[in-house]
Amino acid sequence: MLDECYKYDSYMIRKKVLKLIGASFHIYNPNGGLEFYVNQKGFKLKEDIRVFTSEDMTQEILSIGARNVLDISATYDVYETATGEKIGALRRKGLKSILKDEWLILDQCDNEVGNIKEDSTALALIRRFVLDIIPQTFIGTLQQNKVFEFKQQFNLFVQKIDIDFSCDRERILDRRLGIAAAVLLCAIEGRQD
Repeated sequence: MLDECYKYDSYMIRKKVLKLIGASFHIYNPNGGLEFYVNQKGFKLKEDIRVFTSEDMTQEILSIGARNVLDISATYDVYETATGEKIGALRRKGLKSILKDEWLILDQCDNEVGNIKEDSTALALIRRFVLDIIPQTFIGTLQQNKVFEFKQQFNLFVQKIDIDFSCDRERILDRRLGIAAAVLLCAIEGRQD
């Protein structure tokens, strides 16, 4: 059964601005209610990101962890905390991501089932080398079908990303993996800003 917090077709991530060590994110449903709170620990050699149902961090629902230390093509495993079930993984396409961010979506057995790509090479190059205020957009595909769009809002002070799963009418993407992908992009790609 799909948990209530994963039932929406859209969410908004807001990254907390003034956090000195690590990072935290709030993920809101379309009605403005808090659905997830994310805590990213600082000073870790291997990335360790935890997703909770609220800021009090009493109920952890997802964990996202890097397999290796300092890997340009790092793979991040996504687990449901309550059951210990591996939901899938996300792998950064290292050298390709230098010019344009690209990720692979992997199933529980590490088979490639989809990808996540930054909107355009031209805009990616402008963002990296000319003007870093152009918002990023990521498109996710699974089985040749578009399943989500993550769109960064322009804001100099707060990182906000709109998450849109509405194109995935068949719900072929496990929303838990979709939320983990959005969190990872906000955490990892957000460091480039």
